[in-house]
Amino acid sequence: MRKIRITMKLNPNSAVPLHKQAQDLLRELIESEDYKNGRMLPNEVDLAKQLNISRNTLRQAINQLVFEGLLIRKKGVGTKVARKGITGGVKNWLSFSQEMKMLGVEVKNYELIISHKKPNTEIAGFFGIDESTPCVVMQRVRGNTSFPFVHFISYFNPKLPITGDENYNLPLYEMLETNYGIVVKTSKEEVSARLAGESVAEKLEIQPNDAILIRKRFVYDENGVPVEYNIGYYRADSFTYTLEASR
Repeated sequence: MRKIRITMKLNPNSAVPLHKQAQDLLRELIESEDYKNGRMLPNEVDLAKQLNISRNTLRQAINQLVFEGLLIRKKGVGTKVARKGITGGVKNWLSFSQEMKMLGVEVKNYELIISHKKPNTEIAGFFGIDESTPCVVMQRVRGNTSFPFVHFISYFNPKLPITGDENYNLPLYEMLETNYGIVVKTSKEEVSARLAGESVAEKLEIQPNDAILIRKRFVYDENGVPVEYNIGYYRADSFTYTLEASR
């Protein structure tokens, strides 16, 4: 059995509960080179002995990290570190470039296509335009330096002075603000899941029967004017969507 490398000790005399100390140690372990790419943890018996705590205390710590999506437990197999993915959510709404910068992910652009297309009924209703009115449409496939993990399709409000000749290699919302003074403020989102299908699978380098997450964004400026209708198709093995609620 591979030995765990412990860089901190649990202190039974501390005011911090042992299960919370064990959580902190496991979080450190998850980030280590040996474990961060999805390795199995030692079994609970061995790990509890090494930490000098009961299995129940260790299980409390593991349960919390499973709940947070940092560990994956499979009955009869054991517990392993979840592969590091991309995390997004309603509380940290940012442009894709800003999200990736915060996460330290180096972005690679795999495809960029700008065109003019007529919107469908839903998109036309969002912008308050006729379905015969063409919109500037941006399609991008983006990912890290190893593989693509998201395919974006963005429609822009034709009532705004967006032409399609802009530099879309720049962060989108920064470009809109710099070029036109359009300051985006609000994003309403819908998240769903489905199988990739042939066209999305080809762009994301996955199989048609692989799962994907779909995130629709309805983006408004500071005056409540619709700016962008965006739909993103994400590889499910590389993206985690989080929600946080408080009362």
